[in-house]
Amino acid sequence: MRGLTLIVASADAARYRSALTLACAQAALGGRARLFHDDAAVTLLATGPLDATLAQARAMDVKLIVCQTALDAHGLTIGDLHEGSEGGGMISLLATIEDDRLVFV
Repeated sequence: MRGLTLIVASADAARYRSALTLACAQAALGGRARLFHDDAAVTLLATGPLDATLAQARAMDVKLIVCQTALDAHGLTIGDLHEGSEGGGMISLLATIEDDRLVFV
């Protein structure tokens, strides 16, 4: 099964929940699912109450990747984010995309 990579660039909660739901569905079908948090979307992973959908995504091994440049721009570090978040960048994302479908949310 082809993987699914979603790029989330805004802090819109409804769009983010849809991206998480889609990633969870992909993982439930046995496929690789990755969410790349760019720009303001990095703030969605800032430590605070853990949303049930985000908790489900983590439990299903959905990769939560955050743009290092965006973290810096928003005054955050990887330590400020929910456990399981990993740093990355567009270059490494594209270098490892393989045959994933790419969706911009």
